[in-house]
Amino acid sequence: MSDPTPVRRHGRFWLYAPFVLLALLAAGWSAIWGFARSRVDQELDAGIAREAGAGRNWTCRERSVGGYPFRIEVRCASLTLTSSRWGDEVKVDAGPAVAVAQVWTPGHIILQMTGPMLASLPQGRKAALDWKELAASLHLSGLAFERFSLVLGEPVLTVTEPGQGAAETWRASATEVHLRPNPQRFASDGTVDLAVNAKGGVLPALEALVGNGQLADLDLQASLSRALSFRRGFNPDALEAWRTAGGLVDVTKLVLVKGPTRLEASGQLALDEAHRPAGKVVAAVAGIDRIAGIKVGGLTAGLGALLGGRTGDSGQSNTAAGLSPLPPLVLREGRVFLGPLRLPLQPLQPVY
Repeated sequence: MSDPTPVRRHGRFWLYAPFVLLALLAAGWSAIWGFARSRVDQELDAGIAREAGAGRNWTCRERSVGGYPFRIEVRCASLTLTSSRWGDEVKVDAGPAVAVAQVWTPGHIILQMTGPMLASLPQGRKAALDWKELAASLHLSGLAFERFSLVLGEPVLTVTEPGQGAAETWRASATEVHLRPNPQRFASDGTVDLAVNAKGGVLPALEALVGNGQLADLDLQASLSRALSFRRGFNPDALEAWRTAGGLVDVTKLVLVKGPTRLEASGQLALDEAHRPAGKVVAAVAGIDRIAGIKVGGLTAGLGALLGGRTGDSGQSNTAAGLSPLPPLVLREGRVFLGPLRLPLQPLQPVY
C-alpha cells in the first residue's frame, strides 16, 4: 500500500503582503513629509534672516510646523513686523496666523489671520485694521509669483493723526484685492495688474465731499509698471528705484457708486523729482448736486466740455450713460488743478 501524496501547504505571504506594503508606504510618506517639514523650517529661518538683513525684523511667536499627513501648516500665535526702512520705526502687530499648503500643491498657499492688526507709522500716526474674517491666497510657480488674492469680511480701518482729536474710520461690508503679473507686459517692464472691489463702504472724506449719506461701492482696475522695484519691500529705497525707473500707475477703470451718485475715472499717476504725486485723471459724474457744500448743477457739464473733460469716444459713452464730464484733474508741482484752474488746496506732500 503506497503512501498518500502529501498535502502542499500554501504560504501566508499574500495574506500579509497588503499590510506590509501599506506599512512601507506609510513609513515612506512619513519620511517624505518629515523632510518637507524640515525644509519649510529651514526656508523660514533663512527668509527671516534675509529680511533682517534688509532692515525688516519678523517675529512669529510660538511658531510650529504641522499638518501631517497631507498638509504643511505654519502657525504663529502672533505675528510682528518691525522695520527701520522708513527712517522712523514702523511696527505692525497681528494676531494668530496660519499658512497652509497641500503637499501635492505646495505652490498654492492659503493664509488666515485673526485681527486686529495694529500699526505704528512714521510721524506718530497710528492705524488699526480689524475684520470679521480674512482669507488670502498666493499662487507660486516655483519661486515665481502667479497671483495673489485677499478677501476681507467687514473690514474696519481706523487712522489716528498726532494732534488731531478724532480718528478717521473707513469701513466696508466686504473688500477684495487681486494682484497678478500682466500677461503681455510683465516680461518687458514688470507690470502687475491690480483689482480692488469694495462693497458698502463708509469713508468720512468722501462723505464730506458728496454728503448724501449712502454707502459707497468701489470698483478699481489699474496696472503698476516697474513693479519689480518692490520685490524687496515697500520703503523709500524701493519707491525711489521705482520712480527713477519710470514707474507708472495706470488707472484703467475707477467706478464709484454712492446712492444716486456715480463717478467714472481713468488716468495715470507717478512721482515727480520731489517725490510728490503727479499725473492726470479724467472723470465724469452723475447724480451730484453739491461737492463739499458747493452747488454744481449744470455747471459741471459746462466746465467739462469747455475745459476738455469730454474727449473722443469716452465722452460719447459717458454722455450716453448720463454722465457729465469734469475738467481734467492734474497733479503738477505739488498743486492740484481742475483744467487750468488751480484749486485752493494745501500743497501735496512728498510720499517719502
